[in-house]
Amino acid sequence: MLRSTNSHFASEVKSPETHLSPANAMGVRSAAFEELEEKPACTEGRRDESIFDSPDTSQAEPLISEPAVPTWQIIVSLTLLFLNYFLAQYDKFILSYFQDDVIGSLKLSQSSYGLLSGYATGIVYALLALPTAYIADYTSARVWVLSVAAAWWSLCAIFQGLSNNFWQILLARIGMGIGQAPVEALSVSLISDFMGKRYVFLGASVLYVGVYIGEAVSGQIAVAFTRTHTPWNTALIAIGIAGIVIAVLIRILVREPRRQSALVQSSFADHLGEHKDPVSGSAKVSNAVADFKATWAYVARMRSFWILVLSASFRQLSGNVFGYYMPTYLSTLYSSRPNLLSRYGIIVGVVGSVAVILGGLLTSLFWKTTKTLPLFLTGIGGMVSSIFVLLMIFSKSIAGGNDDSQGIRTLYGTMSAAYLTAELWLGAINSLIALLLPPRYKTFGLAIWAAIQVLVYSSGPEIIGLALRNVDSASQAYLDGTKIALAVIIPVGYWLAGVGFLMAINPVKRDLDGDFIQGRRLGRTRRAGFGVFAFILGGLVVGLFVASIVYRA
Repeated sequence: MLRSTNSHFASEVKSPETHLSPANAMGVRSAAFEELEEKPACTEGRRDESIFDSPDTSQAEPLISEPAVPTWQIIVSLTLLFLNYFLAQYDKFILSYFQDDVIGSLKLSQSSYGLLSGYATGIVYALLALPTAYIADYTSARVWVLSVAAAWWSLCAIFQGLSNNFWQILLARIGMGIGQAPVEALSVSLISDFMGKRYVFLGASVLYVGVYIGEAVSGQIAVAFTRTHTPWNTALIAIGIAGIVIAVLIRILVREPRRQSALVQSSFADHLGEHKDPVSGSAKVSNAVADFKATWAYVARMRSFWILVLSASFRQLSGNVFGYYMPTYLSTLYSSRPNLLSRYGIIVGVVGSVAVILGGLLTSLFWKTTKTLPLFLTGIGGMVSSIFVLLMIFSKSIAGGNDDSQGIRTLYGTMSAAYLTAELWLGAINSLIALLLPPRYKTFGLAIWAAIQVLVYSSGPEIIGLALRNVDSASQAYLDGTKIALAVIIPVGYWLAGVGFLMAINPVKRDLDGDFIQGRRLGRTRRAGFGVFAFILGGLVVGLFVASIVYRA
C-alpha cells in the first residue's frame, strides 16, 4: 500500500497559494519556481509545499485514476503503435545485417559506418526529443505529433534507400533521427493512458516486441536478398512506403486519451500543467515556461531517476553494440553456414518477444505485491545473460575451433538463454518510469529519459568504428578486433547496469512515497554531480563525433 505524505505535511504547513483566487494562483506558482535559486534550503525531512503542492486552478479535464477506453480501441491503437515503432527501428537492422554490402556499395570506411550507426541519428534524436515531446504534452497533441513524425521518418527511410554516397545517407539518417526522436516517448506515454496502471507494463512490452520482430524479419530478408542478389536499399524504400501508410492510419484511428494519475503520492505531480486557459499569447508562453521549469525541478528532485537513466544507458550501450556488430561477426565466424542470419533472426524474434512479454506479464501479475520487480528482472537478468553472451562469442573456440556443427549448436543454445534472461526488461522498466513521472508531462519526462540514453549508447558503434578504422573488414584482424570489443563492452555494460538497477530499489520506493529531495535549492553535491555528468557526456559526444568525421576517410 502506498503511503501518502502530502496530507500530513499539508496540515502542518499551509501553502500561501491556498488563499489565492484561481485567477492569481498560477502567477504565484510560477514565482515559486523562480525562487528555487534564491531561497535557502528547507530543513531535512520537511516537504517544501511551494514546490510540491499547488491547488486545482484549472478548467482543464481532470486526471483519472483508471482509464475507461474500449477494448477494441486499445487493440487498434496498440497495434498501430507497435507497427510504427517496429518500422521506425528497422533502418538500424538493415545497417546491421547488410553491413558489408552498405560499406561496399557506398565506399565507406569503418569510422564512417560507426558514425552512421552512432551519433548521425543520436545527436539530433537527443536534441529534438525534448522540445517535440514537450510541445506534444503542452498542446495535448501527442497523436498529431506522432503521426507527423512517422510520415517524416518514412520519407527519410526512402531517401536512405536512394543514397549513393556517405554524405547523402548521412543527411538522410540525420533526418531519420528527427522523425524517430519522439516516437518511443510518445508511444509509451499514450499506452500509459490507454491502459490501467497494472496493465501498462504488459502494453508497453507489446510495443517493444517490435525490436525483436524487426530482428527476425531482418534475418529472413538478409538471407533472401543474398540469394536473389537484391540490393540492401530496396528494403529501406519498402519500409518507408509502409511507414507513410501507418502514419495516416495513426492520425485517423488513434484517439488522444485522457491523462491518468501517477503512482507518486504527490499533488505536485497531478497538478503540474493545470492552469486556466490564458487570454493572451504571452500568458500561454509564460505558463509553458513555468511548466517546463517545474518538470525539470520534479525530475531533478526524484531520488531514483538519475541512477535509473544511467543504468539503462549502460544496458542500452551493450544492446546497441550487440545489435550492430553481432550479426556480421557471427556470419563471418561461421561463413560456411549461409542460413545463420535466418536462424539468428528467428531466435531473436521468438525468444526476445517471449522474454519482453514475460517481463511485462510478471510485473502486472505481481503488481499488488511489489512495484520494484522490473528492477530485479533487469538487474539480475542482465548479469546472468552476460555469461551466455560470452559463450556465444567464443562458441567456436569452445567447440574446438574446427567443428562448425558443435559450435553452431553451442551458439544457438547460449544465444537463446542470453535473450531469455536479458530481454525481460524493456517494457517493464519504461512503464515504471512513465508512471513515476508527472502525468501531464510524462512524454517530456520520457524524452529526457530516452535522450540521455541515446547520447550514451550511441558511443558504442563510434568507439568500435574508430578503433577498427584502419583494419580491412574482410581480414582476420577485423574479426579478432570485433570479438574483443563484443566480449568487453557487452558484459561490462550489463554488469554496470545490473548493479545500478539493484541500487535503485530503495530510491524508487522513496519516490513512490513522494519522498523527494527537499529544499528550494538542490544541494551543492547534487548540482555538482549534474554538472560533472553533463560535462563528461558533452565531451564524449563532441569528441567522438568530431573524431569520426576527421577519420572517416
